[in-house]
Amino acid sequence: MIYKLIFIFILLNISACSLKQKKTQEWDMVECYRDWDEIENKRVLSILAENSPASFFIYKGKNMGYEYELLHEFSKDMGIELKVFMMHNLDSMFLALKQCKGDLIACNLTITPEREQEVKFTNPHLITHQVLIQKKPKNWRKLSKKNLQDSLINTIEELKNKTIFVWQNSTYFKQINEINRKLNLNMAIIPVEGDITSEELIEMVNNEEIEYTITDANVAQINQIYYPDIDISMRVSDEQSIAFAGRKSSTKLIDTLNYWLNDKKNKSTIGEVKRKYFKRKTHINKAIGDYSTVTSKGQLSPYDEIIKKESQRIGWDWRLISAIIYQESKFETWKKSWAGAFGIFQFMPSTAVAYGISPNSSAEAQIKAGITKLSKNYKRWLRDLNDSTEAIYFTLATFNAGRGHIDDAIALTKKYGKNPNKWFDNVNEMMLNLSNPKYYRDKVVKLGYMRGKETYNYVTEIMNRYEEYKHAFPDEKSYN
Repeated sequence: MIYKLIFIFILLNISACSLKQKKTQEWDMVECYRDWDEIENKRVLSILAENSPASFFIYKGKNMGYEYELLHEFSKDMGIELKVFMMHNLDSMFLALKQCKGDLIACNLTITPEREQEVKFTNPHLITHQVLIQKKPKNWRKLSKKNLQDSLINTIEELKNKTIFVWQNSTYFKQINEINRKLNLNMAIIPVEGDITSEELIEMVNNEEIEYTITDANVAQINQIYYPDIDISMRVSDEQSIAFAGRKSSTKLIDTLNYWLNDKKNKSTIGEVKRKYFKRKTHINKAIGDYSTVTSKGQLSPYDEIIKKESQRIGWDWRLISAIIYQESKFETWKKSWAGAFGIFQFMPSTAVAYGISPNSSAEAQIKAGITKLSKNYKRWLRDLNDSTEAIYFTLATFNAGRGHIDDAIALTKKYGKNPNKWFDNVNEMMLNLSNPKYYRDKVVKLGYMRGKETYNYVTEIMNRYEEYKHAFPDEKSYN
């Protein structure tokens, strides 16, 4: 990835003039027309979204994302369908809007005077600011608050002679260049094209491929849940407004959406969506906490007997089932994720209905439902693979990511000449690649981007924990 960024930087410097001329020609085209009357008549609102938690993503088969959920609530109230058109390159989102590929841009877009010349913004739905993304020291949890702060960049002046990678068409790029010029900091500000997302740049900082990037605080807050080792505390801008954007001619659409955003009866709904995505610090602390996997009574959990009984029913080792439950919920029946998944097996509400359970169901009912779901997926994979061990790996992956994303990884595995019937060192490697534009934009991939690292780690961590449980309880009968 770092080599790609350097290449982009060189290319931009060589062809800046031609790029500018091309963009001017793009904006000279005649804008299409589609306003609220047409949208309401067809009962479909199309949005241009990027693959990110702040915009739109798929989690366990469910459409999610902060801006997506706001517009989903709007579309429900208006009695219309919401259709998502994915933007794989944010540099082209204004052109796509102009060509009527979508009716609204929902890509965490900041209102600026320059952009107001090209699009019509709604009222702001979020106020944020820009922050520096930097990596905390490896031993940061052992440091005092003061020592931690002393180890980080805390002022703009400390960025002197540093290298920062920033999306070239973002407000951050203009802002940091202006700061660099005014304060004579001699920073190397590397412009990045729109096919590399803020999330990818944040991950690169986390992986120490680059030292710094800049993004909006709301995007940083979401990503810190996945990357607790990054620091997002240094502010580099004043407050700025995030809004949806439509075509200049879409006055009725913007007015209708503004009315909905400003209506008092919708304030609690909008506030709840914001809390869901941006106020989850307790989840961060819990995720990195140290939990015991064995109770003082020599049990894995208070539900050992239920798990043993139900595991026998499908012919699985109860210790493997226990490893799965620990990964999902740490045996907490009351656990509810920020995405709405609940209970011991973290069922999504829409899936739970099919298995006859709800958040109020007993632990025994939840365990029965979870094991039944595992058994159902396992039988399908066993039929497809004819290998009981591999069927377990694929079942675990499916339980975490959903069948569609696994099928995408299998399709890529076939295309790149690896074994589609083997999880480790084959399909799991392609799961990782589903977060790479080169792979998730491939025509064989149906569902697009996903954070494949989660599923990659999910299967490995469960199997490692299963081995630990077998060592802790060696006399127990194994069924698989």
